[in-house]
Amino acid sequence: MDNASEDRPAIEFRNVSYFLGNGSALLHNLNLEVRRGETLVLLGKSGSGKTTTLKLINRLLTPSAGEVWVDGRSGSQWEVIGLRRRIGYVIQETGLFPHFTVEQNISLIPKIEKWPAVKIQARVRELMQLVALEPELAKRYPRELSGGQRQRVGVARALAADPPFLLMDEPFGALDPLTRSELQREFLALQKRLRKTVVFVTHDVREALLFGTRIALMEAGRLVTIQDKHGFLNSREPLIVAYREAFDTGSSLERCP
Repeated sequence: MDNASEDRPAIEFRNVSYFLGNGSALLHNLNLEVRRGETLVLLGKSGSGKTTTLKLINRLLTPSAGEVWVDGRSGSQWEVIGLRRRIGYVIQETGLFPHFTVEQNISLIPKIEKWPAVKIQARVRELMQLVALEPELAKRYPRELSGGQRQRVGVARALAADPPFLLMDEPFGALDPLTRSELQREFLALQKRLRKTVVFVTHDVREALLFGTRIALMEAGRLVTIQDKHGFLNSREPLIVAYREAFDTGSSLERCP
């Protein structure tokens, strides 16, 4: 990759708005850059525009105004399928195909890409090890797995074709606290190793500070502010202060890496 590619934003929102058919605005004039290799967290309550922002990146939604640029190209310049194959997508309920086994779910994109069978099998084994799934689970179906195991499969499937970008929409939100904490630690270690460009949606301040290189705080479809961890913890922005107080931050957040 040349220096120009390294220097430009991995993902960029340029004056992006999104309106429903009835004219209601879900996103207002968003200007935002995601740096290559960072984990940018979109933090906000329900209805703040986080998931809408995420879906505009992989063109599950199309901007009503403005442009979303990915890897130096406007969304309109990308062929949709080609764009989505460069973007791993992990959602809260995993979105696994219930009639596919674990290995079939993980290998879906490599098969579509017509990888050789031997390469696919090796990639499935590699990814199962990477996300701490026992080899004997490969032949099981999603209904035969725990919630944590299904979420690990979802992460493995998103990584299967080694995409440079990952979109994660509250991926650990539906898990019990112990499993959630375990998977959070595992993903943090995984990201330090892989250095993907990640956009991560959450409403949880602790999760935002655990994962975020930077935190973009959203409210009512608008970007309020974007801060690194230190800036977020020390900001006097009223909405940030409210979030810190609501989540009883204090010393526990100061220990975030």
